[in-house]
Amino acid sequence: MNIYSIIKKPHVTEKTSLGTEAANTITLVVDRDSNKIEIKKAVESLFKVNVTSVRTVNVAGKVKRFGRNYGKRQNWKKAYITLKEGQTVDFFEV
Repeated sequence: MNIYSIIKKPHVTEKTSLGTEAANTITLVVDRDSNKIEIKKAVESLFKVNVTSVRTVNVAGKVKRFGRNYGKRQNWKKAYITLKEGQTVDFFEV
């Protein structure tokens, strides 16, 4: 699998930004079929950092209403990646 297809986008919320500051972790939305080893290799090669651990969560899509019809959002996978001490990834640098 291509490293650009494994990592989809950063998952930026208040909770993840606090985790970035406190525990040196980043949170990414990743491909549902990827495993921890593939995610680790993709992050290390793409961002040039050393990864200590990878934790993944399968997030179930919510059931939403569109007028009188019901639909379901897509399921997705989230990865919490702990970086080596002193290393950071800045998603917003130009």
